[in-house]
Amino acid sequence: MLIDSHCHLDFPDFAADLPGVIARARDAGVTGMLTISTRVARAETYRAIAEAHPEIWFTIGTHPDGAAEEPDVPAETIAGIAKAHPRCVGIGEAGLDYHYPDGAPEAVQERVLRAHIEAARLSGLPLVIHARDADDHMERVLTDEMGKKPFRAVLHCFSSGQRLAEVGVELGLSISFSGIVTFRRSHALRDIARRVPRDRILVETDAPFLAPEPHRGRTNEPAYTADTARSLAETLGLSAEDFARITTANFFALFDKAKPGEAA
Repeated sequence: MLIDSHCHLDFPDFAADLPGVIARARDAGVTGMLTISTRVARAETYRAIAEAHPEIWFTIGTHPDGAAEEPDVPAETIAGIAKAHPRCVGIGEAGLDYHYPDGAPEAVQERVLRAHIEAARLSGLPLVIHARDADDHMERVLTDEMGKKPFRAVLHCFSSGQRLAEVGVELGLSISFSGIVTFRRSHALRDIARRVPRDRILVETDAPFLAPEPHRGRTNEPAYTADTARSLAETLGLSAEDFARITTANFFALFDKAKPGEAA
């Protein structure tokens, strides 16, 4: 059993055939999926998807690309939505993304991220963190906030440097790897994966983005978790079965509001 710990099943790419997407995932051994929020305003959409499909859980939060649209949602509001629904198992994704010059101002992204950290504390649920081209700033925020009061989190779709991975592990965070780790030139990322403690590793698609080899260039979907898992298992010197067992256990340890039987 594999769990796709991060996908976006509300995106238009899947609107025409979501049952087929789920069926293909199950055929590939992916029996659970966590669909990730990008806007708090879309909470009802995520809820409806999870309620319609027992294989799916959801999170609630604001992606940094949407920070300017939802700059002031209180932590209490985010935590309240999360606690109110049994299939909402995490906060986010929230974070810092400085890849695009026309993105939300850095100060706004940081304010939204800190609000989500507080929501994670208030709800007791893990935070899904997005970090892109912002390693130094992310390290400062995470170190500062963890020093105030601990919270649980995962650095999702990890593509940052070794330093942020080390800081994340030191702070108790999990690290999730996407199809990027399968790319031919991702040697440094595979080296990072080898250094992450086995009990902190998760696997994801970030579908519909970043399809792994041999599907690169296609629309990504949860079934392709199996391809990333095979690549990571080989990188770590594990059998596919052991890697699936480890990452599934890690998922349920972190997202402990989700119950294994729901995804069987």
